Amino acid sequence: MAERSTAAVDVADTSGEEPLTAKAGKATDDGAKAEKVSGREQDAAGTDEERAEAIEAQPPELHSGHKLARRYRLEECVTRLDGFSSWRAVDEKLRRAVGVHILPADHPRARPVLSAARSSALLGDPRFVQVLDAVEENDLVYVVHEWLPDATELTTVLANGPLEPHDAYQLVSQVSQAMAAAHREGLSHLRITPGSVLRTESGQYRIRGLAVMAALRGITCESPQRADTEAIGALLYAALTQRWPYENDAHGLTGLPKGVGLIAPDQVRAGVHRGLSELAMRALINDGATASRQEQPCTTPEELAKAVAAMPRIRPPETAFSTPPPYQRTGYQQGSYRQSSAHGTPAPHVTQPVSSPPSPLQSRTGRALKWSVSALLIAALGLGSWQLADTLLKREKDQDAPGNSQPAGGPKKHPGKALSVKGATEFSPLAEPFSEDQAHNVTDGDPSTAWVTGRFRGWPNFGNLPPRADGSGIIVDLGSAKDISGIQVSMYRPDQTVEIRAAAPSATDPTTLGDFSQSVSKLGKAGDKLDVKLDQPVKSRYVLVHITKLSSDGTSDWFRGGISEIKIFS
Repeated sequence: MAERSTAAVDVADTSGEEPLTAKAGKATDDGAKAEKVSGREQDAAGTDEERAEAIEAQPPELHSGHKLARRYRLEECVTRLDGFSSWRAVDEKLRRAVGVHILPADHPRARPVLSAARSSALLGDPRFVQVLDAVEENDLVYVVHEWLPDATELTTVLANGPLEPHDAYQLVSQVSQAMAAAHREGLSHLRITPGSVLRTESGQYRIRGLAVMAALRGITCESPQRADTEAIGALLYAALTQRWPYENDAHGLTGLPKGVGLIAPDQVRAGVHRGLSELAMRALINDGATASRQEQPCTTPEELAKAVAAMPRIRPPETAFSTPPPYQRTGYQQGSYRQSSAHGTPAPHVTQPVSSPPSPLQSRTGRALKWSVSALLIAALGLGSWQLADTLLKREKDQDAPGNSQPAGGPKKHPGKALSVKGATEFSPLAEPFSEDQAHNVTDGDPSTAWVTGRFRGWPNFGNLPPRADGSGIIVDLGSAKDISGIQVSMYRPDQTVEIRAAAPSATDPTTLGDFSQSVSKLGKAGDKLDVKLDQPVKSRYVLVHITKLSSDGTSDWFRGGISEIKIFS
């Protein structure tokens, strides 16, 4: 029976700067070298005998292209350590990227890993990366888990500099609350590092490796709550200072100077938020280290979460607007242009004489000409009025004639009857969906709700990577094959490249682009709305609104798209 897990191997960036495989090599070893967690000693990976047994228990020779359960195709090995290996793979059934940990069934840690995966899966907390499968077969134990291409490791985030106070506040708040919930269920992590915390594009933090990473490495601890709390404090310290709070360098961060001891973040870097600095010290108190103030230490994630909640809320920074340039006065004044004489002195104002208009025709011939013109104008007005009245009378007679129900403006083509919708799903054939839980928003009749894609940096065509090569969109299910004569689509934002396709009438559960063989509209840029009226109805049950290129989200480098509403008419 398949089990779920929260261990994740990789989080690849879809910024378009590097391919997915290149990112995997840097971001997915998941601390395979068992770096220091507390700074006091190396993580205990079981006894020496157990470690020797683990190293000897090498898994069968696996290679790219190998399939597990005739479903999971291995793509790239990203970690090989202590007799287990971790891979980037593809779930061919659901056509999405996944991560896989593989151990021999006789590995001394195989049973603890399965038990940890089962326990963490029962938690079901979305703040942790989830397990998709946990299986023992053919002398192998493997754990399949989520692969998050739209998230970034905290290690990568901190490489660009310390976090803003608001971001650091969100980090410690979300991670401490998540770990407090895990410890209430008897679960601990024991390997919380910048490499095991992921930040999504929406600013949410997700934790990978709950219980499973410790089981893979045989790590145990007598005080798991204290260890996890101190690890969260180290994360906050690193987020505020871009330094690791111990003497050793770790996770791409420089450690503190030797012999100085644990000093408060606001003494390491200027401008650090004082309340967050105190909070980091309260979580990091250990082996005689003391905080610079007199608050009680936080020894559990629950206590740390309460301390964060008691702080004044830190608001995000306001958007800075550039000051417009000062108003420049024009070089002229009302009534006259500014001119200067040849000697640099203002030219004197000279009043030009105004010539008098020519005298009107006062002769007999002039008076006769005026009367003639007036008569012609009166005749023209009378003739025009008569023709207008005649036209209106004829139109009234035509409208009163029996069987004539067309309005005066001529025939208009009314939209047909709106068809009922059974459901809507996200079209994402080669990768994990962006927002599957938002797909129903396009058929709820509320234009203010929408299905929205992820954000891509520098790539309007979904990152230009194979997992997103077919774009994305929404598949509308009408419940049965029906005649379709019109489709109205309200776009989340304009300038997206869109087409509409329909599956064959006999199609069942189409998932690939090739399954939608009937073209309803040509591929092109759409505005705020896309209105398609067909001369000949198309018969289908499934309609795909297919997006191939996204539009700019208001900045020069980021692209995003989505759909607000879809209506289909008979």
